[in-house]
Amino acid sequence: MSERPGLPRPLTPEETQRRRKRSIAIAAVLFALVTIFYVLTIAKLGPQVLNRPI
Repeated sequence: MSERPGLPRPLTPEETQRRRKRSIAIAAVLFALVTIFYVLTIAKLGPQVLNRPI
């Protein structure tokens, strides 16, 4: 019995590299979406949002 039940097998270097690239791509897309939502929110509020009374 060479397989250990319940434990994941170790990843090969190729799989680790693919996982890292996929994680970086997901992070980049998430950052882009956050940036787009931020810019759109500021654009919808308008330029007078900074001149409001406190």
